[in-house]
Amino acid sequence: MTATHHDTDLVSVITEDHRAVERVFTELESGTSSPEQRKDLADHVIAELVRHSIAEEQFMYPAARKHLPDGDELADHELAEHAEAESVMKELEGRKPDDPRFEELLAKLIADIRHHVAEEESDFLPKLQAACSPEEMAELGKKVLRAKKIAPTRPHPSAPDRPPANLILAPGTAFVDKIRDALSGRET
Repeated sequence: MTATHHDTDLVSVITEDHRAVERVFTELESGTSSPEQRKDLADHVIAELVRHSIAEEQFMYPAARKHLPDGDELADHELAEHAEAESVMKELEGRKPDDPRFEELLAKLIADIRHHVAEEESDFLPKLQAACSPEEMAELGKKVLRAKKIAPTRPHPSAPDRPPANLILAPGTAFVDKIRDALSGRET
């Protein structure tokens, strides 16, 4: 069975990622996980958020710059939010679940990401969808899915977030991250 344009269009791909992350947030907030499970869930959500962010930075934000009259402003705002979240993720990544800062950082990350998702879904994505053809949106969705498969899994706040540098450096960074994940037993 082949996927339709709608299954892989940019909006569907991005919003499905948002829903998957929200499911993990809900589980983290439920209070039913052991400290070790909370750390594993936090590591998992960080890996997913990093992959998602990298793919957006490689393809979605450049498309906004190209197709939207206020695309530069919108993309810069989104990149600033990514940088803030990545900084929180980097600090959270090195914490043990019994560290008092772990819960504080996790709560900040959840709040920041929920804010970002709400803005993206209510403003950014509708504008981009209105400016692009269904074929362009389908192609962007496919590019984002491919990028996520080879994206880094750990936050790198100082890494470039704009093409062409991010397109060139991300695969090498991802390779190193995957080795670190395997050696540490971190499931991503």
